[in-house]
Amino acid sequence: MTEETTAPAAAAVPTAVRGEPVPRAAEDRVTIRMPAEGAYLSVLRTATAGLAARLDFTLDEIEDLRIAVDEACGLLLSQAAPGASLDCDFTLGEDNVTIAVSVLTQRAQLPARDTFAWTVLAALAGSVDAWAGPGNQLTVLLRKTRELSRSG
Repeated sequence: MTEETTAPAAAAVPTAVRGEPVPRAAEDRVTIRMPAEGAYLSVLRTATAGLAARLDFTLDEIEDLRIAVDEACGLLLSQAAPGASLDCDFTLGEDNVTIAVSVLTQRAQLPARDTFAWTVLAALAGSVDAWAGPGNQLTVLLRKTRELSRSG
């Protein structure tokens, strides 16, 4: 093989294989739908951790997000209609993630915002919101921005 024939092959290798980061779109979306049952929450916690790691969140930030998603789901699952699905939409920005978790309820009741649980949820996620949509759909929205200052 000559140098001329190996150069194009090397250029065709994806950048991730060569150890360089793969450029991605400004925003990626990932949607997970699963039964609205506590037994499936480990899947969502794992997905949350994996997506946050992809954005280079710190280990502490990843753990905060895992706990926040778990707490948000706990608020929703207590109101889930029988046989409902839990829908989780992740929107990945350059240095932030927005997570919208929603479930169909029989009669949507917004979580109280003046409770200790809500305060902890907001502290873990960065910002949190909740609303009831059409058809008794209850949604909790979490937004977390990655720390920009890194040591090392």
